[in-house]
Amino acid sequence: MSRYKNILIIKPGAVGDLLQLTPVMRELNRSFPESGITLLVGSKASATMFLHNPHVSETIVFDRKGEHASLSEFLGLCRNIRRGGYDLVINFQRSNLKAWLLASAAFPCRVLVYRKARGRIVHAVVNHLETLSPLGIDPASVDPSLRLYTGPEEDAFAEESFRDAGISHKTVIALNAGASNRIKCWNPEHFAELANLLTQRLGAGIVLVGAGFERDLAEKIRAGMTAEPLDLVGKTSLLQLGAVLSRCDLLVSGDTGPLHMATAVGTPVAALFGAIEPLRTGPVGKGHRVIRHAEVPCVPCNGRSCTNETYLECMEKITPDEVFETVIEMLEERKGRTQCGS
Repeated sequence: MSRYKNILIIKPGAVGDLLQLTPVMRELNRSFPESGITLLVGSKASATMFLHNPHVSETIVFDRKGEHASLSEFLGLCRNIRRGGYDLVINFQRSNLKAWLLASAAFPCRVLVYRKARGRIVHAVVNHLETLSPLGIDPASVDPSLRLYTGPEEDAFAEESFRDAGISHKTVIALNAGASNRIKCWNPEHFAELANLLTQRLGAGIVLVGAGFERDLAEKIRAGMTAEPLDLVGKTSLLQLGAVLSRCDLLVSGDTGPLHMATAVGTPVAALFGAIEPLRTGPVGKGHRVIRHAEVPCVPCNGRSCTNETYLECMEKITPDEVFETVIEMLEERKGRTQCGS
């Protein structure tokens, strides 16, 4: 008989952070199969990512800057959590005071708290799994792969988009130019040059993906391209984006949510990393490549802005030709794996 019947996971974070928690959800479901798992997230959009996830019973939205900004609405959310009858709460947002108040609303119950690794480099996925150690779960024994589950409507959207763009039977490369902080971004002119190499030398179809606030980057890429891409920047839901990425042969992206979405649907990623440590937040699983110039003196750094005399030297060192050659190698490797598996 399962020791825990009702589990609450608290993580009102970004898309990539939530996807990196999917191994935790899967392992909790495996270890406590009779338990219901509720996930507390920070927005309605991020909640939709778990509509088809078989390991999540329910999602709760904590909109701290919107709906729950007022004291009365926040206290109402606390009451809802108290009524949930949770016997295990796992708080992955330990630096957020309101997240602690929400966790305390579930008392009396057992509470586990995530602690970010200090003084050692460990991938965020493994670091998250370490939180489960008090439950007798060995992080080293857990499959660390991310999973995003799409539904038939999202799959139909992706299929129709590819068909209308005339790329259904082509090699399709997705390009994601944006990130939460633009010091993580590769120059859109480089993306345009890469896109031209891919279309002219491979006959590939190009899909531009990203959020609506990254529209300016998409326009700069399109302006430098010689062929028309399928431009989906700001035009998809998160699950639609997942379905689109699942139909691509490869994604080229910096360190941001769509990178983790691609790994979570089984699409290889050519990850462009500058100052951020890829051993902490890079793509999880086989078949991915990280392109990074660690010889730049200030790499790695965790700054929110670039203070190098040569602005974003770590990203500018990455050339379109270098990424193109990496993409070619990755496509050949994928072709080889497919043939071996057939």
